Amino acid sequence: MIPPGSIYHVQIRELSIRDSFEITPIQRADDRGVFLEWYRFDVLEEAVGHSLDLKQANTSVSKRGVVRGIHFADIPPGQAKFVTVTYGAVIDYVVDVRVGSPTFGQWDSVRLDDVDRRAIYLAEGLGHAFVSLSDNATVSYLVTDSYNASREHAIDPLDPDIALVFPDEAGELLLSSKDTDAPTLAEALASGLLPTFADAHSFYASLDAKA
Repeated sequence: MIPPGSIYHVQIRELSIRDSFEITPIQRADDRGVFLEWYRFDVLEEAVGHSLDLKQANTSVSKRGVVRGIHFADIPPGQAKFVTVTYGAVIDYVVDVRVGSPTFGQWDSVRLDDVDRRAIYLAEGLGHAFVSLSDNATVSYLVTDSYNASREHAIDPLDPDIALVFPDEAGELLLSSKDTDAPTLAEALASGLLPTFADAHSFYASLDAKA
């Protein structure tokens, strides 16, 4: 983690899923309000090994209990994501769906809200999901490729083998039919739908070489 008091205005730490990071901005408050840098390309580049070539910005607004995900895109080029919350709160999940990864099928999570104003970065090939903890939870994310329906995939977020833990604070869960009808991780693996850890890291290395 980059220590407080450094020249940077954010702190960053790697999550238990390799190639994903939690980013915590240093908020500077006075009698007018608060200022923070919610995205710093240079700090993230230092951690990831390359800068992000951002192609699209998305925002979703969700009722309490809404679950979105688990979503991922084919590699290459995949879709790396930098995710934050501008209003309300969510639990954001990174799920390792890369076949051959030491943490395949495992996940980590970060609470994103409008208090600590953290963000999360996940590299191409990782699965992403979140559950809303408040009404009108507003999630905004920067991505490295534009949406391509033919290359986007989903895994059932209620898959018991993945076993995402949804806090009581979320209340009754609300999911789209697209997500509940999605295959389980085992079914996606059997059908050859999942990216491999080797292909993902080969692609990351190609990006690092351009840095």
